[in-house]
Amino acid sequence: MTDRTELTRLSAVALRRLIGAKAISPVELLEACIERIAAVNPAVNAITATGFDAARRAAKAAEQAVMDGKPLGLLHGLPLGVKDLEDTAGLLTTYGSPLSRGNVPARDVALVERLRAAGAIVVAKTNVPELGAGANTRNPVWGATGNPFDPALNAGGSSGGSAAALACDMLPVCTGSDTGGSLRIPASKCGVVGFRPSPGLVPNSRRLLGWTPISVVGPMGRDVADTALQLAATAGEAIADPLSYAVDALAFALPPAIDPATLRIGYTEDFGCCDVDQGIRATFRARMAELGRIVRSCEPVACDLGDAHRCFDIIRAESFVAGLHETYARDPNALGPNTRANYEMGAKMSLADSAWAQAEQTRIFRRFQEAFARYDVIVSPTTPVSPFPWTQLYATEIEGKPQENYYRWLALTYVVTLTTHPALALPCGVDHAGMPFGLQIVGPFRADMKTLAVAQALESAFAASPTLRRPLPDLARLAQPNPALKSIVTAPPIVDSAGGGSAGLSMV
Repeated sequence: MTDRTELTRLSAVALRRLIGAKAISPVELLEACIERIAAVNPAVNAITATGFDAARRAAKAAEQAVMDGKPLGLLHGLPLGVKDLEDTAGLLTTYGSPLSRGNVPARDVALVERLRAAGAIVVAKTNVPELGAGANTRNPVWGATGNPFDPALNAGGSSGGSAAALACDMLPVCTGSDTGGSLRIPASKCGVVGFRPSPGLVPNSRRLLGWTPISVVGPMGRDVADTALQLAATAGEAIADPLSYAVDALAFALPPAIDPATLRIGYTEDFGCCDVDQGIRATFRARMAELGRIVRSCEPVACDLGDAHRCFDIIRAESFVAGLHETYARDPNALGPNTRANYEMGAKMSLADSAWAQAEQTRIFRRFQEAFARYDVIVSPTTPVSPFPWTQLYATEIEGKPQENYYRWLALTYVVTLTTHPALALPCGVDHAGMPFGLQIVGPFRADMKTLAVAQALESAFAASPTLRRPLPDLARLAQPNPALKSIVTAPPIVDSAGGGSAGLSMV
């Protein structure tokens, strides 16, 4: 295959098959991705630090392994983008924070270790909000990530760089992580798939509060099969994560086939407690009407999630206090507005608040199980508003109702986080504003395989409909750089070549 543009459009699954069949070389694929990054990234700013020289060496080694007939991993030769919250050995990792402008880690986190072991080639880091706080990917180190469908609008977050890179065909494999919706929200806003797995299914070695299940790492892809392939390469027990557990990881690479006509779908516009824009509600109702013609049953479901908002406030704030106490004590002004707000919220809380929140989360979990006696999955909108300008830090109001903090508008996803159920954002056409629209598909407790299988069945059914199928950005419109995305950068990143080895490092 000689057309590199066509090559980057292929799915990760298709590319892996072509590499294994010696139809394409990992070197050829890497160069195609580097060309695509150079052509498109200046318009959306999804890719941050790059390690092209090291990636070229790894691609040559991967090519040689194919020619020598050696055993190949699930992701052998596939270029990989790693969210800039995950440490990557020898590659600048800033977490989107000025405090880490020169941080070049000596070791990979467990997630990256597994991806490399499966044959993936680390090419670049993908952009994030500062310290992952918020669902608008912008920070003072790298600037903002624009939406591939309109770079003046936000790409979601905190895995916004990964979602935009996938949507723009820059890389076939990208990682994400999710506390309040950071895998699902950017996937929905950029028209790709984001899967929040059950806590512990994919080991998360950077979580300070190791026994707290709200923060997970997980896969993103342009379709469900690509997402499942990455999951299969990363799932399973690891000593670095006390919540991790043993599974048949390879089984995730091929979710079982399900006939959509057998599915029982329960749906909710707002889980009974979330603010949602009327345009999104109207789009969702129209999608449920069409979904009803595809599945066995599709009917509204009532949810009782108690005081989910206060519960999430407290549990989320605990993690920020654990991670930022020393930084805040040294200089509160070193933190951005989102991270500082989270820390200060948590610092005011008591042990009684924490105990109440843990008990309330347990009550929410138990009540949520009742719906799955009647339905295979619960479906909702993923986000309550269409993408807004990235210059607006967050959605300050929905339908005229002020949002009391910077993440309250993420309630559709964070209430699901509290249940610990697996959840997937599946592209489903466009919304009332012509921007990507995503369904949030919530599976039963620890039923990650079933959730993937249902999503894949629906994805296949949606593909036949111009209204329901995954929308694609017009990449020809992204040919011009967008300097405005860099306008919030306060100073260029600093690379310490002695801090873990940064040879071959470049900035995009």
